[in-house]
Amino acid sequence: MTAMADSILLHELVALSAQRYPGRPAITSRGTTLRYDGLWQAMENFAAGVIAAGLLRGERVGIYLEKRFETVIAAFGAAAAGAVFVPINPILKAPQVAYILRDCNVRLLVTSAERLPALREELHGCADLERVVVVNDATPGPGAVEHGVQRFDDLMCTGPVRLHRPIDTDPVAILYTSGSTGRPKGVVLSHRNMMAGAKSVASYLGNGADDSLLAVLPLSFDAGFSQLTTAFHAGARVVLLNHLLPRDVIAALAAERITGLTAVPPLYIQLAQLQWPSSIDEHLRYFANTGGRMPLETLTALRSRVPSAKPFLMYGLTEAFRSTYLPPEEVDRRPDSIGKAIPNAEILVLREDGTSCAADEPGELVHRGALVALGYWNDPEKTAERFRPLPNRAGGLVLPEYAVFSGDTVRADAEGYLYFIGRRDEMIKTSGYRVSPTEIEEALYATRLVGEAAAFGVPHPVLGQAIVIVTTPAAGSELDESTLLAACRERLPAFMVPARIDVRPGPLPRNPNGKIDRKALSVEFIERHELAS
Repeated sequence: MTAMADSILLHELVALSAQRYPGRPAITSRGTTLRYDGLWQAMENFAAGVIAAGLLRGERVGIYLEKRFETVIAAFGAAAAGAVFVPINPILKAPQVAYILRDCNVRLLVTSAERLPALREELHGCADLERVVVVNDATPGPGAVEHGVQRFDDLMCTGPVRLHRPIDTDPVAILYTSGSTGRPKGVVLSHRNMMAGAKSVASYLGNGADDSLLAVLPLSFDAGFSQLTTAFHAGARVVLLNHLLPRDVIAALAAERITGLTAVPPLYIQLAQLQWPSSIDEHLRYFANTGGRMPLETLTALRSRVPSAKPFLMYGLTEAFRSTYLPPEEVDRRPDSIGKAIPNAEILVLREDGTSCAADEPGELVHRGALVALGYWNDPEKTAERFRPLPNRAGGLVLPEYAVFSGDTVRADAEGYLYFIGRRDEMIKTSGYRVSPTEIEEALYATRLVGEAAAFGVPHPVLGQAIVIVTTPAAGSELDESTLLAACRERLPAFMVPARIDVRPGPLPRNPNGKIDRKALSVEFIERHELAS
């Protein structure tokens, strides 16, 4: 391993920490810890195995696993090989997984023998998939044999292999995020994007080699994967947790002496209702919120349980990894603020004509800087909608600078602190997830039980938004709500299953464009239930 002064590429985060802190713990999973020198060796072996398997520069490696050592090794090892890793949320069902595999032409999939059978039928439609790697000793069994099923340990290569040589502007990851219409979009992130995010977040959180961070969010989320990048930049330890219940998080905080926790409001709401061992306050340095506004009552309860821990309230876009944070010393003064731009980023509030808004004037949040992603994978139309040249730049500059236009409405006060107002699109924000209403509707139509369907979110004290379905029966038939709900549970991950189904005779209302009017239905539903309460 060649000595380096600073890390520039994603995998160099681990390489540099392995040089500086070879014997320090890097990852803990299920009671076992992997040191930095061991993690780097495993990454090198995985990278060599990927090249030996024939993957070319920039080709995609899908990772469909829970949080475990191999998940991290595969992601950072793919980066070291010059490939692009695609972390897939482990709670997604086979149709959603297969869509992602097809959409970004995954060549090699890393999964487990337990997960493989459920994917069997769907993998037949993944024409680019050539190899499936399973991470445990169990026999893979039938399914996807035509894709060259191989054990993870057998893929690892210790012989000399010439790796592809990436540079910092090359793609390194594709994170899939739902849009307001249609299927999820693959946000393409470069080495530069992820490195800038790691260094920026670690700087304001004050991460150091003595930290232990608890990874509770999926690694397919930008904020979830950020736990790895910020920790590895600092030489810190990450504890991987696949929790079933909120009390599992509390137990891990105490048992592993966690110093940093990042989570989403629905989880914090549940955690705030539990008793915390007093010992946690002795070592938890901070807790950070992302994925929506944390209720003030929840924030107050958390601060009472760990008064020594600093609260960081954050806002982020997958398209720009991280965007803003509120310094802990400002929380008492403005607990409803999302703060200011993180280091090495600028956040603008713009009118529709591209000019800057005045203080307290609502406008669109626009993110510029090193964290702006490379666009959406193979989707020029949606990329052009969200990634646009900055207007009103200084004269003399010829090349355009692209920024992320978030679609979120915010305002900035006279001191520059930002406040979230609302979303311009119809995205449903539930349990920390961004959910496309169209994707839910497509699943409903696939049941052949419905005639028309509309999905939307309504305010919920715990979830942020609860998913509501308004639907009509298929022509000539009746529709039972419990039957449709059972069909949803078969086809959708838990966070996308509707909390309420409203069956109507139809037809559903249309807007002037002839489309089903989700907005009118949601307003009507909310008003009707307010009157009934």
